[in-house]
Amino acid sequence: MFCRCFSFFGLCLFLPTQRSSLGHGSSLQDRGTSLPGFENLTPGYNKYLRPNFGGEPVQIAMSLDIASISSVSESDMDFTATVSLRQRWTDPRLVFHGNRSFTLDARLLELLWLPDTYIVGSKSSFLHDVPVGSRLLRLFSNGTVLYASRITTTVACNMDLSKYPMDTQTCRLQLESWGYDESDVTFSWLGGSSSVRGLDELRLARFRLQRYRTLLASSQHDTGSYSRLILQFELRRNVLYFILETYVPSTLLVMLSWVSFWITLDSVPARTCIGVTTVLSMTTLMISSRSSLSKTNCFIKAIDVYLGICFSFIFGALVEYAVAHYSSSQKCAAKVPQEGPANDLTEEMEEVNITNILNNSITSYKQKISFTSIDISSDNVNCSDLTMKSHEKIKCVLRNKMHRIIGYFTIQNPGNVDHYSKLLFPLFFMVINVFYWTYYLYF
Repeated sequence: MFCRCFSFFGLCLFLPTQRSSLGHGSSLQDRGTSLPGFENLTPGYNKYLRPNFGGEPVQIAMSLDIASISSVSESDMDFTATVSLRQRWTDPRLVFHGNRSFTLDARLLELLWLPDTYIVGSKSSFLHDVPVGSRLLRLFSNGTVLYASRITTTVACNMDLSKYPMDTQTCRLQLESWGYDESDVTFSWLGGSSSVRGLDELRLARFRLQRYRTLLASSQHDTGSYSRLILQFELRRNVLYFILETYVPSTLLVMLSWVSFWITLDSVPARTCIGVTTVLSMTTLMISSRSSLSKTNCFIKAIDVYLGICFSFIFGALVEYAVAHYSSSQKCAAKVPQEGPANDLTEEMEEVNITNILNNSITSYKQKISFTSIDISSDNVNCSDLTMKSHEKIKCVLRNKMHRIIGYFTIQNPGNVDHYSKLLFPLFFMVINVFYWTYYLYF
């Protein structure tokens, strides 16, 4: 009885024109139109039971209006979108005569059965209620119910950042029934790809929408099989910002390090200053580029690879000068004549007949030790002829090998180091850039 009174007062508040017709006999019915009076909703209508309860599943057609995608977070791997969700289904219990539709107050939704649609992978969502609740209820004469709501949701999106910032991310907005499986509720798009509006006009700060499509799938859970609608869209990152912010400065720093190749080896302060300055500047640039993605440092991103390449070339230019300067100083030290007591000692040693001393030493050595199998003379003294142990012979051979290897890598003309670096450093850097951009842009 209380429910009937509540229904009557609700009808008086929201449908005053129809109240007189229902109470006095039916001026609207004479015109061929009658509303689903609350006598249809209260005595025989149970909002806790779905339409066609125990029979065919309810067909729910959906459409989406994408108002905005406000943020795409790489650190949290999610995106935030504001959408208008429209759901249509037919409830035979709400059929009334005529061919008109009526928009009712959204508070009457508490008296109707509603599908339990939820957003799969949503981290947080809320309905807009400023200045009033953004919900719409419209009733058609054939029993069709249109329910629309405006929702802002943050949805998880698994991202692959290995090609950052030249990456393309595929995100999904998925709708599914929470409790009703496919035997009770089935979902469908109202008009295929045209069911989603707003994406073509959407503009994002850091991304460009490449393509999108609507899918219909079925998800399997322990509680059954559920119908699922999927809006899948691809976002390609705008790389121009990163080119101006990171790639161009790092490339210019590499080119600046090459300036030292045109400065003479004697200008130690100038070349050292260029090398140290470029290394420190490159280090600062690498730290700043990673600070914006502090939570995704586990990924080896494309920008990290490029910055690592640039840092290697800058550090290599500094090492090149160290090698060239060291070789030059060693060569100059070998050419400088010794002075002071060392020269006097050398002159005295030159006056001594070294040949006679060696001959006398070898003769006395032969008299003390006689071996029949070894012939020791002043003309045949090497590691294989001396009477030494096997491990000493091995050390002697290895020492000779090391001297040959060191002599092979010894820089005879330190000036050639800068000469070849002027050509090799830019050439290798250009080749690596070709491979880098080809791989990350086309593979």
